Amino acid sequence: MSHKFSNRPHDFTGGLSRREAGDFTTDKRVLILVGMSIAVGTAGAFAAWCLVSLIALATNIVWFGHVGIEPASLAGLPRSPWIVLMPVLGGLVIGLMARFGSEKIRGHGIPEAIEAILIGGSRMSPKVAVLKPLSSAISIGTGGPFGAEGPIIMTGGAIGSLFAQFFHMSAAERKTLLVAGAAAGMTAIFGSPIAAVMLAVELLLFEWKPRSFIPVATAACVAICWRPMLFGAGPLFPTHFQMALPWWGIFACGAIGIIAGLQSGLLTTLLYRIEDLFEDLPIHWMWWPMLGGLVIGIGGLIEPAAMGVGYDIIDGLLGNKFLASTVVTILVVKSIIWLFALSSGTSGGVLAPLLIFGGALGWLVGLVMPGNDPGFWSLLGMAAMMGGTMRAPLTGTFFALEITGDINTLVPLLVATVVAYAVTVLLMRRSILTEKIARRGQHITREYGIDPFEFTRAREIMIKDVDTLDATMTVAEACDLFATRQKTHRVYPVIDSTGKLVRTVSRGDALSWQGDAELAEQTIADRISDTSLPVGHPEDTVGFIADLMLSADTGRIPIVDPDNGKLCGLIARKDLLRLRSSLRTSEHERRPYLAARSRERVGDQLAGKP
Repeated sequence: MSHKFSNRPHDFTGGLSRREAGDFTTDKRVLILVGMSIAVGTAGAFAAWCLVSLIALATNIVWFGHVGIEPASLAGLPRSPWIVLMPVLGGLVIGLMARFGSEKIRGHGIPEAIEAILIGGSRMSPKVAVLKPLSSAISIGTGGPFGAEGPIIMTGGAIGSLFAQFFHMSAAERKTLLVAGAAAGMTAIFGSPIAAVMLAVELLLFEWKPRSFIPVATAACVAICWRPMLFGAGPLFPTHFQMALPWWGIFACGAIGIIAGLQSGLLTTLLYRIEDLFEDLPIHWMWWPMLGGLVIGIGGLIEPAAMGVGYDIIDGLLGNKFLASTVVTILVVKSIIWLFALSSGTSGGVLAPLLIFGGALGWLVGLVMPGNDPGFWSLLGMAAMMGGTMRAPLTGTFFALEITGDINTLVPLLVATVVAYAVTVLLMRRSILTEKIARRGQHITREYGIDPFEFTRAREIMIKDVDTLDATMTVAEACDLFATRQKTHRVYPVIDSTGKLVRTVSRGDALSWQGDAELAEQTIADRISDTSLPVGHPEDTVGFIADLMLSADTGRIPIVDPDNGKLCGLIARKDLLRLRSSLRTSEHERRPYLAARSRERVGDQLAGKP
């Protein structure tokens, strides 16, 4: 008996399209993103210049009484009540801006950018793009011990996000442009395009795909081209260390990493303990930055150099321009005022302070290290502190390399940074960035791997011995069959006499036919609707099969031969779960295969087997 489905091609995908197997899923649309990233990279570079200029303007007006955007150091400020008063007033202004403007300007910017990417669809508001640099300029300009990198990451990200929102783009594409803007801003300030791209990969993108990597790298390259005009050419802190380490020098570099990792863990723990103290205060969080400003002012009376961005401190550490007593004072005072100021919810970045903390401790340890050059060990401490605290070892390594321009330090930097990274990963569940996000109820993971659904084929997990129904079966027979306890599945494939898939029949179909005498003698092939049937092929990825299940709202996908339409197998939801289980097994099951194989051979020999 023939039926109308017997010659029908079976390639129904429910609206999904198959793609040819390849290393990447990126298509030509990435070229559109590259073009957009050129504009975003330019905007991010100029935003960085505006932010740095605003910080300098605020600093010159508040502390030196004149209008100007030239860089200014607070190291030589005379001690007076003004040092205490100005950070408090600055904290008041920031609290008001956060309360009545946007609460998202609080903090150092990177956690907020991560939240926008993960749970906000990579959408940022125009308020953030305006208020974040303004609040950061006020915070740092009035003495806040912060850097400009966190605010520019937030500001550059907001620019990229706003630009993307003018076009029809997916959340993933908006994320790419958001991160491109952030990378461009960081590149413009520090002259570190490679480190900016690594920061994007290690902290912000949560993926490694050409679709996102190429546009972000493009934006960073565009920003570095603008930098000579905006900030000047060359490394930010040019150095050239003539170090001849002994044979055990690599272990000394590792020791710096251990020390920086422990220092990072201590600072992170103290930061959130102090933040808990602020949470317990019986006043609105709007007033907290004023209290943080008070601590800044008191610290400024002890050591004025501890206030502000502190790039002059970094330069002094690398150039061995300080006495040991000065380095100790700066390390202690800046650590305390930074901890209280950041915990209070004011606005400013963490990167420059981390460099100072790690650099100062590395400089002090370097006094007893080989080479008689504490500045070299200070650089290692900076990179290790950054890489360990932010859980971004490649970013820390390349950042230190690019801001100094000294390629000879590459291996020591890598050793120190990776060791610090290992220490913080083993000692702490979360970093200084993700702890804040976790406290807001969003727990994230920063371990990336290949999706097993994308490299496993349907033929590897499909059920080959499939229970099927014959297309010539009558409706009455089908109803009786579903009524028996032997048939426990809810859906069965229907095949014709040649083994070709016709359709699937569900228990719901049988229930709708039951009791209708006119249908009893008709075949189930005649009763099956002409709706397209989503099917998979043996070489389809399991990810494609999962997408089919979602698009068709079904839990079972037949697998057919694409050449002749014959049924090959079936994949159910439980088969997808088994794949997940096998992945976990590969991660956690530990077996000594060589030892086991040796025991098998000995057993075979004792049993007389060849």
